[in-house]
Amino acid sequence: MPSGRISVPTKSQPDREGALPLPGVPRNRRLLVGVSGGIDSIALLHALVQQGFRKITLLHLDHGLRGSAGAADAAFVKALARRMALPILAARADVAALAREHKLSIETAARQARYSFFARAARQTRCRTLLLAHHADDQAETFLFNLLRGGGSGLGGMRPRTVREIDGVELEILRPWLGLWRADIEAYATREKLRYREDASNASLRHTRNRLRSRVLPMLAKEFGRDVRQSLWRAAEILSAQQEWIDQSLSLDGEELSVAALRLLPEALQRHAIHQWLGRLRTPQISFALVENIRALLPPGASRSKLNLPGGKFARRRAGRLFVEAAGSRD
Repeated sequence: MPSGRISVPTKSQPDREGALPLPGVPRNRRLLVGVSGGIDSIALLHALVQQGFRKITLLHLDHGLRGSAGAADAAFVKALARRMALPILAARADVAALAREHKLSIETAARQARYSFFARAARQTRCRTLLLAHHADDQAETFLFNLLRGGGSGLGGMRPRTVREIDGVELEILRPWLGLWRADIEAYATREKLRYREDASNASLRHTRNRLRSRVLPMLAKEFGRDVRQSLWRAAEILSAQQEWIDQSLSLDGEELSVAALRLLPEALQRHAIHQWLGRLRTPQISFALVENIRALLPPGASRSKLNLPGGKFARRRAGRLFVEAAGSRD
């Protein structure tokens, strides 16, 4: 397990009393907490309350993928909120329909539905700080997933703090447990006798991430003779810090990019700027090939000025700028 510090000023391991750290979480601010009912989010909520956080609103989304099991998860989280005397916002989405409509994978559609729900909740509560229970195993798996997918500039993985605009809402997203391993959280849940829901889909090999977790990582550990998660986690941390510095240096915010400004950048920074721009616009399945195809729009003599994007949108170059439009927009 990593024993160093993550990019926030606190130790990443449980203290001597076994309390799980909450680095970077402001005590005097109202907080939204994503609670699926699973062990990670239940442990995060418990740790927050145990350490004196009270201005908490629980958020729960039923993705509509698991029938009665999903409804039971929602009922469990609502009951927990009542027992803890904490407010909750809960909703249901039809992720399968969203995936069909926009030609997305189920995983991508679920993520989009989830973050749209978070944005609506932030607007409704007038609270802009969201806590999620992603941990070091998630970070290592995300890094490996992006590496094998060819995501390029997306290799930095998740960050302890990000600010994103989602559906017109600026949301501060905190992930205080990126330096904790799943085993630490499981030990905490056992010690505190926490009740939580088991999601059977986490064991399904239909999902790519589950196959990485249950097949690929154990195979790599066997071949290398050691647990490779620490190396993956460390690489993600290093690249995340580098990408954060690049983001601050480029200062290419907004929904449009200047073609002239992009042309002045080195090839590597062009790729990074385009990848981050697509990410801000919630473009799914950002691949190296997609970024390269957009870069092909930049030269003055480019043969085309329009490119189809995943999710039913397209990128266009016009009047010295790059922007994204929905399919069906007029030329």
